[in-house]
Amino acid sequence: MTPRVAHPELNPEPDLVVIGDCNPDVLVTGGDVTPAFGQQEKLVDGIGLGIGGAAAITAVAAARLGLRTALVAAIGDDPAGDFMLGQLAAVGVDTGGVVVRPGQPTGMTVALSRGSDRAILTATGAMTTLTAADIPGDLIRRARHLHVSSYFLLERSLGPGLPGVLAAARRNGTTTSLDTNWDPALRWGDDTLRACLAETDVLLPNQAEALYLSGEATIDAAATALTGLGPRVVVKLGARGALCADRDRWYRIELPARLDHPVVDTTGAGDCFNAGLIAGLRRGLGLPDAAALGCATGTASTAAVGGSGARIELSAVLAQSGRVTIRPIGPDVRDASTRSG
Repeated sequence: MTPRVAHPELNPEPDLVVIGDCNPDVLVTGGDVTPAFGQQEKLVDGIGLGIGGAAAITAVAAARLGLRTALVAAIGDDPAGDFMLGQLAAVGVDTGGVVVRPGQPTGMTVALSRGSDRAILTATGAMTTLTAADIPGDLIRRARHLHVSSYFLLERSLGPGLPGVLAAARRNGTTTSLDTNWDPALRWGDDTLRACLAETDVLLPNQAEALYLSGEATIDAAATALTGLGPRVVVKLGARGALCADRDRWYRIELPARLDHPVVDTTGAGDCFNAGLIAGLRRGLGLPDAAALGCATGTASTAAVGGSGARIELSAVLAQSGRVTIRPIGPDVRDASTRSG
């Protein structure tokens, strides 16, 4: 049976097309969320259902920042898929590129969150059936920016055709970015990923991912190795901000000592960072200033439970980004600067 798409109409001129995963998150929160086997029942502070999948969370945050945003992903023809389509449409994300697979379940994630740390259980379902052939070529041609999330979840299905998609986008003048997210198989890429990175303008790993992707022991060495593969690199450092490696110009992006709100949940903060950085680039900011806007957006997302639970408003994150420090760093102090704070 030929897969159907969620909606036939696509945004005529999207600022951003996000490719990747789309699934509901069941988020379990509390001080002790570790399950106790042996048929024991444990009470937790809360359980919620929300928008999940790194790509979907990035798309939602970008739409809330005012970008015309479209999502390309694969879901099942089931209530979980319908939930995601409804939630995405409610915030203005164009779902015309979301493919619905009849007879397959929508992916689902259970996240056990205790504030600053979490454990994640994911059943991929239909999400890992997405291929390059599912990506509407005319949508990519019209996009101003193309972002890929959760590369490793889609490595086998999307990976083989993704270098060509990224190359075609760049030939058309579309800028590109990639966040591999975590590799559940712990293989951390091969020649296909390297071919993708050669067609990527900005790579957006977190600290652990940067080390594994590069095979290096320090963030300094990791950023040097990854920029050597082609992209500029912004390494997300959580509460310590970010490291921006813009070719031979490096910057430390540092959050203010005091945030405007307590950190409730860090789920999806890195994905929201990506949305803020892309929004900054679309506003014409240089990479360090765009990374500062990414830090402000990621920070704003931690004010509520779930990757899309917090209110993210452009005016607020722009104001917050003004409190972010951008500090150039030279070769002699680079690695030391990533350990400070």
